[in-house]
Order: sequence, then C-alpha cells, then structure tokens
Amino acid sequence: MTEPEEKPKKPKVALPKKPDQAKGKQDKKPPAAETASTPKKSGQAKGKQAQKPPVEGAVVAPKPKSDYIPRLHKLYRERVAPDLMKKFGFTNPMLAPKLIKIVLNIGVGTLHQDPKLAESLADELKIITGQKPVFTRARKSISNFKLRQGMMVGCSVTLRQWQMYEFFDRLISIAIPRIRDFRGLGDRSFDGRGNYTFGVKEQIIFPEIDYDKVVKIHGMDITICTSARNDEEAFELLRAFGFPIRHRTPGQKEAD
Repeated sequence: MTEPEEKPKKPKVALPKKPDQAKGKQDKKPPAAETASTPKKSGQAKGKQAQKPPVEGAVVAPKPKSDYIPRLHKLYRERVAPDLMKKFGFTNPMLAPKLIKIVLNIGVGTLHQDPKLAESLADELKIITGQKPVFTRARKSISNFKLRQGMMVGCSVTLRQWQMYEFFDRLISIAIPRIRDFRGLGDRSFDGRGNYTFGVKEQIIFPEIDYDKVVKIHGMDITICTSARNDEEAFELLRAFGFPIRHRTPGQKEAD
C-alpha cells in the first residue's frame, strides 16, 4: 500500500500593521523619568479633596487651646460636683447634676417689618455670646396678630461646652450685678425638670453693648438647661456656682 502524500504547507506571510492599531499598542504607562518628575500634592490623602482656603473677610471664631479650662468648669470639677454628691448621696460621679446648655432668645413681633432692627439684634447677640445667632420664624399663621407662617419673629443662640461656661461666668460676675434695683432672682422659674428661665429687660446690662449704637432697647429670655432630675438639684447646682437666686420660705410672698 502506498502512503498518502503530504500536502505542502503554505508559508505564513506577515501582514502589515495598520497605523491605528500600532498607536493603540504603544506603552500606556509613561516612562519612569516622567513619573518621577511630576510632583505629588502634599497633604492630600487618596479619595479626599483638599481643604479650601478661608474666604477673605469671613469671621472665624477663635478656638481655645487644648489645655484651656474655663474657670467655672474647673470650679465644678473640684468643688461643686463633690459637694452635690455628698449632699444627695450619689455614688456615681455621672449622677451629679451639671450644666448642659444655655439658650438666649429675643422675640419681636414686628421684626419682619424692620430689617434694620433684625440686623441690630443679630449683631448684639453675636457680640454678647461670640456666636452667630439663628433667626426664628413663625410656625403658623395668626390673623389677630397679623402674622403669617414663615415670618421672622426673633433670633436665638444656643451655647454649649466652653462657650457656655464663659458666658455663664460673665453673666454672674458682670451682667446681673448691673441690673437696676436688683434684689435677686426668684426660685419659681424652674420648669420641674431642672431647667431655669429668667428674663432681662435691657440688653445694655452687658458691657459689650455700645449704648450709642443701640437701635432699640429690648429684653431677652435666658434659659439654663441642666441634667438635674428635679428642681431641688437644679437649685443647689446654681447656688453652688454663685448664681444670685433667692430661697424663700413657704410663707414668704414673692417681691415685685
């Protein structure tokens, strides 16, 4: 039997590459010299954007130093808290009542009609507290007061932490003693949950206010919020700080 003859193989011919394909198959990575020459942005982590520089003319509140402790906060930790624990029989230091926040509120019904007055109120609260206030608006419409929902009716500020202690210190030491014919604050302004609210008739009791720049004399409400469970604990907490509050006997009438 004869073996089948093998078919001759066709020689492979190299086809010329197209110009587009030749460009696409070039090295995608740049050479090491180029990568080394491109400087990396310092201070930027992967996936995070760089912080924008502050806007010129913007007011930035000064931050306290890391080791700064307000005077009343230091007094609370060294004297007030141990005395309250001993008086009420607390075994855990976390049960001792403490200050949580202080809220200042100014309400003016015709504030939406006078933009100059609204700007003056905001500036005065900002000077007194060192914090930018927030304008409060009406929640519902009342036809008898010519009030519509969303109208501006006042402004308020909420202070916490070291700003709260600094303002409370200035309030006790400087502002309240400047009240005309002051005889002490009443003890009936507690709400039953350890919070105390009192009113101030004139904002000029604060020495930060310049009388010549005052547009209108107005008052404000100041609320001191504490972690006390009842009024008795809140009363002893405020008295320990030196708050000028009267302690009346059951048969004594409140003075005007």
